[in-house]
Amino acid sequence: MLPSTLTSDEQRNLATNICLFLSHYTHLLDSYIIEFFTEELWLKLPYSWQVALQDLSYPQIADLLLDSGHEDRRYPSVWPLSLLAYRATAHALAFCRNSRRRHRVGASSGSSSIPEEFHENLSQSSLLVHIFRKHVKAKKQHEIHKLGHLVKELCEETGCSRVVDVGSGQGHLTRFLSFGLGLSVTAVEADCTLVDMATRFDGQLLWALEKEKRRKTGSELPGQESAPRHVTAWVNPRGTWMDFMKQLNSTGTRRKSQCGPEHHMGCCHPAQTRCSPVVQEWTPQTNICAEGFNSRDHDFILTGLHACGDLSATLLRHFVNCPHVRGITSVACCYMKITTEENPVPPGVVEAPAPTLDSDPSVFGYPMSSWVRSLTGHRLSYKAREGACHALEDYVSRLKDQSELLRIHCYRAILETVIRDTRPELRRAGIQTIKKAHKLDFTEYARLGLARLGLPLDLDLDQNRVCGLLQQQRKVVVFFSLTLLLAPVVETLVLLDRMVYLQENGVNSQLVALFDPNFSPRNFVLVAVKPRPPGGHTLPSSQ
Repeated sequence: MLPSTLTSDEQRNLATNICLFLSHYTHLLDSYIIEFFTEELWLKLPYSWQVALQDLSYPQIADLLLDSGHEDRRYPSVWPLSLLAYRATAHALAFCRNSRRRHRVGASSGSSSIPEEFHENLSQSSLLVHIFRKHVKAKKQHEIHKLGHLVKELCEETGCSRVVDVGSGQGHLTRFLSFGLGLSVTAVEADCTLVDMATRFDGQLLWALEKEKRRKTGSELPGQESAPRHVTAWVNPRGTWMDFMKQLNSTGTRRKSQCGPEHHMGCCHPAQTRCSPVVQEWTPQTNICAEGFNSRDHDFILTGLHACGDLSATLLRHFVNCPHVRGITSVACCYMKITTEENPVPPGVVEAPAPTLDSDPSVFGYPMSSWVRSLTGHRLSYKAREGACHALEDYVSRLKDQSELLRIHCYRAILETVIRDTRPELRRAGIQTIKKAHKLDFTEYARLGLARLGLPLDLDLDQNRVCGLLQQQRKVVVFFSLTLLLAPVVETLVLLDRMVYLQENGVNSQLVALFDPNFSPRNFVLVAVKPRPPGGHTLPSSQ
C-alpha cells in the first residue's frame, strides 16, 4: 500500500477496513507478552493455528509471517485459511515502509539493510560533512540529512526562508538546517538542559567554522548570522496557535525556572551524548526583528523530528489554524503517549491544563479526524498504540539470525509468574532494563529483576517448572510475532487519521517513507503545504 497514491475516498475506505480488521483481533492487539504464561495466551489461539505454528524455526517465523517481501514461502505443513488470511490482510492494509535507496551488506540472510551512505563507515554518513556528525549518532545523521533536504525543498516550493523546529532536543536538525542549508531557524524545546546543550554545540560548530575560515582565506562558510535561535518553551497541546506564536516571539534570557514540565517534547528518549569541553564560549542571538512572525513576509515551515505523543498532533493543528505556517513536515513517535478520550493522561505524559470544553473530543491526539472518530472500532488501547512503536524490521533480523535476544520475552514472562506467585497485586510491574539480559541464565535474571521491585532475592524457584517454561520459548516468540504483525496496521491507522484530518480542513498531504526503517523504525514523514491562491503549490517529490 503506497500512501502517496491514495485518493481521499480511498483513505477513508482504508481507515474503515483497518478498524474492521483490528476489531476482530483485539485478543492479540491488547495482549501483553509478559502475561504469556499467567494468562495462558497460547491456548487463546485457534487450535489449528497452534498446530501450524508451534514447530516453526525462527527463520521460518520471519519468512512465513513477518517478512512481506519474502516470495519463496515454503510451508512445513498446511496452514488454515484463517491464519493465511490474517497474515495477508495485515500486510495488505499497512503502508509500505521501505524507503527507496537501500544497500544490503553482509553474507548472513539476517543482515540488516543499511543506507548506502554508511557503506564505508557504519558510524559516519558520507553525505554529511564532519561538523554535522559531531555528537550525532548514525541513526540521527541519516534522519537529519534526509529530512533537512525535504524541509529545504518545501521552503523553495513555498517561498519561505524560515523554519520552526519543535521538539528540537540537542539541536542536530536545527544546526543542519541553519548552518548547512542556510535557513533561518527557530528551535523550540521544553527541556532547558537540552537547550543548553544545543547552544553549546552551536558554539562549538561556529568555532570550528571560524577556524576553517582562517585556514581557507576567502572561503564562503556560514557565519554567526546563520546561527539558529533557541526558545525554551513547552508547547501546550491544549493551547491555541496564538499562544504558540507568542512563544515563538518570546525574547530574553533563559532561566532554569522558565523550563517547561520535565517532559521532553521531541523524542521521548533523547540520546545521552557526552559533551566535549567547550573551547570557546559563544551565545547565539536570541532577539528577532520587531515584526517577529507576525508579518506575511515571515511565513514559515513547521517541522518536528520524532515529536513525541500529542506534540505531532498539536503541530498539525497549529499548521491548519495558523495563517503564518505555510507547510509542515511531521515525523511522529511514541504513539502510546497520544491522548485519547478513553485515556486522556497516558503513563509518562505531563497533564496539560484542561480545555475550555472538557467534552470536546477534538482536543485529543487520536482520533483527529471526524471521519475516523465516527467509525465503529476506531478506538485504540494504550497497548495497541504501544505495540505500534515496535521495530518490525529489527525483530525480523533477530529471527533470521536466531539471536539470543529472542529469549528476553520468555524470561520476562516467566518472571511475571514468579512475581504473581509472591505478590499477586504486582500485575505487569515495570522493571528497568536489565543489561545484557540475554547473556544471563534465568536464575540470575530473576534475581536482578526481583531486586528492582524490592522483592526478596531468596525466593525458592521451582527449577523443574522454570525449565518447562523455558522450553516454550519458541511459542512465546511465535505469539509475539503474531501481535507484531498488527503494529504497522495500527501505525497506518494513526497516520491515516491525520491525513484525513488535513483533508477535512482543505489541505492535501503526502506520507513519505523517507528514512530506512532498519535504521529509523518511525520512518514516515507527513508532508503538507497550504494552497495559496492564485496558482497554489504542489507537494515536493520525496528524495
